[in-house]
Amino acid sequence: MQMKEVLYIEIPTPDTAAVKLWIQSTFAPVIGEKSITPSGIKIWASSTTPPEQKISEPAIRKTTSTEIALPDELSIFVWAVQRTTYLKAFRWGNPLPPEQDILRYLIKSIREQFPNHYPAPPQVDLTQQSIFAALEERYPLTVKYFQAMPNGEYDLKRVYWWEQRWRDSVQNPQQPQQVVFRKEEARRKTEDGRRKREENYDLIYLGGALGVIHAAVMARLGYRVLLIERLPFGKMNREWNISRSEFQNLIDLGLFTLAEFESAIAREYVDGFHKFFDANNPPQAKAPILHTPTVLNVGLDAEKLLRLCGAKLREQGGEIWDETEFVKADVDAAQVTVHCQHLPTQTAKEVSGRLLIDAMGTASPIAWQLNGGRTFDSVCPTVGAVISSGFEPGVWDRHYGDVLNSHGDISRGRQLIWELFPAEGEELTVYLFHYHQVNPTNPGSLLEMYEDFFAILPEYRRCDMEKLVWKKPTFGYIPGHFSVGSRDRTVAFDRLIAIGDSASLQSPLVFTGFGSLVRNLPRLTHLLDTALKHDLLSAHHLNQIRAFQSNVAVTWLFSKGMMVPTGKFIPPERVNAMLNTFFGILADEPPAIAEAFIKDRVSWLQFNRMALTAAWKNPALLLWIWQMAGAKDLLRWLGSYLDFTLQALISTLFASWFPNWIRHIQPWVEFRFPALWLWLLTRSYGMTDGMGKPQAAGKKAGGFSVERDRPLTPQSPSIPPL
Repeated sequence: MQMKEVLYIEIPTPDTAAVKLWIQSTFAPVIGEKSITPSGIKIWASSTTPPEQKISEPAIRKTTSTEIALPDELSIFVWAVQRTTYLKAFRWGNPLPPEQDILRYLIKSIREQFPNHYPAPPQVDLTQQSIFAALEERYPLTVKYFQAMPNGEYDLKRVYWWEQRWRDSVQNPQQPQQVVFRKEEARRKTEDGRRKREENYDLIYLGGALGVIHAAVMARLGYRVLLIERLPFGKMNREWNISRSEFQNLIDLGLFTLAEFESAIAREYVDGFHKFFDANNPPQAKAPILHTPTVLNVGLDAEKLLRLCGAKLREQGGEIWDETEFVKADVDAAQVTVHCQHLPTQTAKEVSGRLLIDAMGTASPIAWQLNGGRTFDSVCPTVGAVISSGFEPGVWDRHYGDVLNSHGDISRGRQLIWELFPAEGEELTVYLFHYHQVNPTNPGSLLEMYEDFFAILPEYRRCDMEKLVWKKPTFGYIPGHFSVGSRDRTVAFDRLIAIGDSASLQSPLVFTGFGSLVRNLPRLTHLLDTALKHDLLSAHHLNQIRAFQSNVAVTWLFSKGMMVPTGKFIPPERVNAMLNTFFGILADEPPAIAEAFIKDRVSWLQFNRMALTAAWKNPALLLWIWQMAGAKDLLRWLGSYLDFTLQALISTLFASWFPNWIRHIQPWVEFRFPALWLWLLTRSYGMTDGMGKPQAAGKKAGGFSVERDRPLTPQSPSIPPL
């Protein structure tokens, strides 16, 4: 008996029963006959006699003494996993003469009957009904389990608001809402014709998650800081994981003591795992588990960390306006004026400062205005929850984290990936996300993802959903930008600069905006401090202050390969096969190589060696990338690679001596030519930190230190000693 798989496709619908019914009752092969089986159909060459009645006839085909004589036929069946439907066809015996015609017609008919569908949430009027009643019909599981959460109604409103805001931004990319105005464009006068002003600040931050970390560091430098946050301060929709070596930056900057860091740790893991489903992969695209014991192995209590940062900000004289929504900003030659609204009282507020910092994240209207139709090239719609208890013993060892895991192939046009991080006590934080190409037709849905999350969590980790105790949801859109060079994204305007997710500051693989900010915080802080000291606050100067890394930019093609293009069908196992090819190579490398890659420290030589190894191990990978990315993006990536190569050469030639040299010429250059000094600093950081080789603490050009306590004024910023 010969059996061979001849077809494997994903059908983008959770209604597997409808697919089976259609195949059994409606689908008619153009050639051959069919009969119904419990899970599908079988097809054989046209005949008046079904094949099961012809098995005894010697004319079927020749067999050996060890073979079972079976008719030549196709067996087609469907099954469900991950809230989607999969179909396979197996050939029994020899190929049917019209086999390829049958399969092509089957695929064409299925695609017409069950096309890709990208549903949008219904419009909701919360003055007429609750968010639960409004969404229950479309998202029954999401409503059910949010109702079981302590602040579920509020949090589900937040999910809905976040998705609607994201959709509006993606679907109107050419006409982003204008929220930043120059003086001549602004109408800022009160009824009596005089401008309303409140106390001036040096720095005004919009966004209290990543923003408060940066704000607290700058407040320690003596700057007058105001933080504006739309939510009640300290509330987080995500948890944070990091490693000790990365968090050391915050300790070195003086923001935290070691004891305070230890107090914010919810759980520290022995190891973290990376494993992708490979049951349907070819042999060269299967891989063992990748172990990364020092990557994302420290689970933080994010809300406690935010409260600590908030307390430190206030200790340095900073202020926090929470539950306050940004409306617009007016920029003139002397200052930026921020208009906002206090949400509980619906009171308009206005405040001015020297510099505005956008840390509002993915949905930032400022980021959309600055970059127009190409704000983000990719995004990770991410959902999940912190679960207090309810898993049976043995489901998960709390000394380990599941960093990246898939338990199935492409599902409704997405490769779903899980993360699992134990926290304090019995708590588990579980995320579900996918890499997604930003598209107006298919922006990416948090509510659809949540319905998937609650439906398939038991497939990922054995559990009784009715026994789980839910603490809070975790969700958001994490953006990505495919940079060709260091200047192809706008991160600044006059007296305004973006950081964190607003600047698409993230890692291309695990998309950890928090980790990226922490890794680059010394660099960003030093450059911003220099610009403020010398009042270099024009868009030209501020656009130099960015955490761009050539070694990270070149890896965007890797994340591109994990995105299913909107409207297209690719083999269901394709993304898992690509991931396993690369992670199999990392698993064969020394642990330091995998750590360097995930922590944005990979060198030019390491990158090229792994790329060549991947091409040698799985030659089909090159074709797969071509099919996923297309000629335009491959040419664009070639630009990234050439820039990476050039920057690597510059770093090799200059990084060993250039930072020391500019430190020696600082006394002569900085005060005579401050703009030149800022440019030299950015070049110094570009060839070190920008290549994943951060400058050692205490050896940075400019003698940067956070151990200063100096009042600053816009008129006469003080200059620290060397």
